[in-house]
Formats: sequence, structure tokens, C-alpha cells
Amino acid sequence: MNSLFSRHEELGKWYNPVLVDPETIIAFAHTRECRRFVRKTFARLAPDAYSRYITDFRHEGEKKFGEHWRYLDIVDVVAATAQLIQPTSYLEIGVRRGRSMATAAAAAPKCALYGFDMWMADYAGMENPGPDFVKTELRRVGHRGPVSFVDGNSHVTLPKFFAEKANEKFSIIVVDGDHSDEGALQDLRDVLPRLAVGGALIFDDISHPAHPNLRQVWRQAIAEVDFAIRAFEYGSLGYGVAFAIRVG
Repeated sequence: MNSLFSRHEELGKWYNPVLVDPETIIAFAHTRECRRFVRKTFARLAPDAYSRYITDFRHEGEKKFGEHWRYLDIVDVVAATAQLIQPTSYLEIGVRRGRSMATAAAAAPKCALYGFDMWMADYAGMENPGPDFVKTELRRVGHRGPVSFVDGNSHVTLPKFFAEKANEKFSIIVVDGDHSDEGALQDLRDVLPRLAVGGALIFDDISHPAHPNLRQVWRQAIAEVDFAIRAFEYGSLGYGVAFAIRVG
């Protein structure tokens, strides 16, 4: 993935062979092309109160500041990352209505999708309609790849899943589930070793006022890894998002 070795193996002597980095993701996320992609994807999905609010929020920012407006949330990062790296496998903890997953699916229609959720009713005060609804959303955006949902507490289901898929790595991993400090840290620790070289890990809500420690949880998890990784945080508007690219 994103490697020079396929054509110029000797170039690895100087540069890291992974060609994508957070700055590339950020730059693309702010382009008109990527913003149009997000708008188009949202328009194909069944709306709810939150998606309507975010759509209006984006519209107002772009109307007032045009191409100079700088805003990122989890969907922007998923959209930019999925379009650029074209993932073959996507794993998400905390699926809910499937907006992030559907965004990845719209960019990479054949990508294998794995979703982990407890499908709690009225989660965070919003409807949580379940996996059949998400499958319908994925069909709306033209997804044609395999889809697997795992129900239950990720701290139980994820280790079991990884034990059954001992050698599998993932192109994009999204962590947006348990927002307790301990639970979020455990999810990050569980998935980080399964991130493919050249792949992206995306972590939501680092600036959420109800979860003030998630930024530090993210930093702790990234600091613990024993491989090379490049990370970025955005927290200026909205609830914030962090992501990292594995480069070694």
C-alpha cells in the first residue's frame, strides 16, 4: 500500500516507502472535490436531526468563508482517507446509523466492512436503528463488498474477533465507541496492532465537552505503539477528530 518498493525497491534506502501522510489527508479533505463528495454521500443517506444540523453547519461555514473555511469531523477524514488510499478492509467500533461506514463504502464500493456495536436504543439521545438499517444505507451508496456486523461489547467481541483473524490487517480503522477514558483507551490498544502499514486510524470526539480526556487518551495510545506512526489532531470547531497513518 502506497509503496515505492513495487517499482524502485532501492529507494527505500532513503525515504520511508509510505507515500501518504496526515498533511496530504488534511489538504484533500479541505478541497471542493472532497466537500462535494461528503455532501453527495449525505444526500443519499436517510437523514436524522444530527445529519441535518451538520449539513446546515457546513453550508453556513462554506457560504461565509468559501474555500478558506477550515473544518474537519470524522466524516471528512473518512472521506478523504478512503478516496486517497482506496481501502480493501475497513473496521469500525461504534457504527450507529453508519454514516462513517457509508462514506468509506461510497469511496471504495468493494471494500470489506466490519462493524462493532452494541446497538443501544437512543444512544446519546439519538435513534440507533440497528444493523439492518445500516445495510440499507450501504446499498444506498452503492456498496458491493462483504459486510459483517458483530453485536456486543467491543471489549469482549473485538479480542475474540482478532483471535479468529490472527493475521488480518485493516486499511482504515475507526474508533467511535466506548467514550469512557478506560474503554476508549482499550479499544485503541486493541486495534492499533491491526492497522496495516499505509493505513489510517481515526478517533472521534477529542474535543467533546462531555468527554474532556479523550484527547489525552488518544495521545497515550499513540505514544505506546512500537511502530512508526504519524498523527494529527483537529479540535477547533465541533467535537474534534484525530487520525494517524502507520508508516512502519
